[in-house]
Order: sequence, then C-alpha cells, then structure tokens
Amino acid sequence: MKGRLNDLTYGLDGKQRLTVALCGDFREQYAELADADVEVTVKKFRKRRSLDANAFCWQICTDIGNAISPPLTKEDVYRRAIRAVGVYEPLPIKECAVESFQRRWADKGVGWFADVIDDSKLDGYKLVFAYYGSSTYDSKEMATLIDYLVDDAKQMGLNILTASEIALMKEEWAKS
Repeated sequence: MKGRLNDLTYGLDGKQRLTVALCGDFREQYAELADADVEVTVKKFRKRRSLDANAFCWQICTDIGNAISPPLTKEDVYRRAIRAVGVYEPLPIKECAVESFQRRWADKGVGWFADVIDDSKLDGYKLVFAYYGSSTYDSKEMATLIDYLVDDAKQMGLNILTASEIALMKEEWAKS
C-alpha cells in the first residue's frame, strides 16, 4: 500500500514507533492483524509499468520474431532486448556455483537470465550479469525497453504505432 512517512518516535520502552499516513483504507486489514506479529517493508514508491506496456512489448517481440529468417520466438526477441538495454546486477559467483545460480535465477521468469561475462577479479569466481525481467521495471525502464524494440522494428521496416501514438501511450503508462 502506498503511503507517506509522518514520524519516527521512541517510546518509554526504547522501541521505535513509525507513523505512516496511508493512501488507502487499511481498517479491515488492521482488524485482522492488530494482535499479531507482522512483517513490515518500507521502501521508496516507484511507479510500475502498465499492463498495456507489457502487451505492447510482447506484440513487438512477436512481430520482430516473425519477420526474422529463420523466425525467432517472441521470448528470444524479448531476451535479446533485455540483454541490450535491460536492468542487471553484476555479481561475482563461485565458478562451481554458476550453473546452479543460472538455473535458479531463470526459474523466476522469461526475462530472468544470467550471463557469464568474464573471470572475476576474485580467484575461482566468474563475473555474472544477472538480468531482471521487465515485470520488475518501473515506467522509465519499461519505456527504454519499448524504445529499443520500436527502433528495432522500424529498422526492419515493420509497421508499428506512429511516434505520436507511442508518446501518447507512454503518457498513459506514466500515469499508471
């Protein structure tokens, strides 16, 4: 739930108390959880990309994949785009653990993969780029991915939305 931090105080018992102004109605959840231990996560709010952005992304991936000879799957086109402009974490991973890490990371979804880039500066380790799938992207990151795919499609001569239609769609994504 989205909210804004209001205050951090200390009680006489020395425990911290965080006051949050919530943007939604939390009364029902509060009634259920009032006497229970709860897990609390507080992080900076980020706008998420819209489902329309996701649908548009997959449509472009499908169109590009079908236009290539031999055809590529939409998933392969998507992974290529993620690799080109996506969000990743550079990680040193023990050489003996790389395959296991790659397999477990890929289990998270289509856009989640890990590439071995080089030997790490650490002996016995490899430098691995662990890419995040676009399901974790905010609107700006998703717009970058879409721009890359749109550019790719245009270079192939594929008919896609006009620049003004894409700009309008991006405005809508930013609002969601």
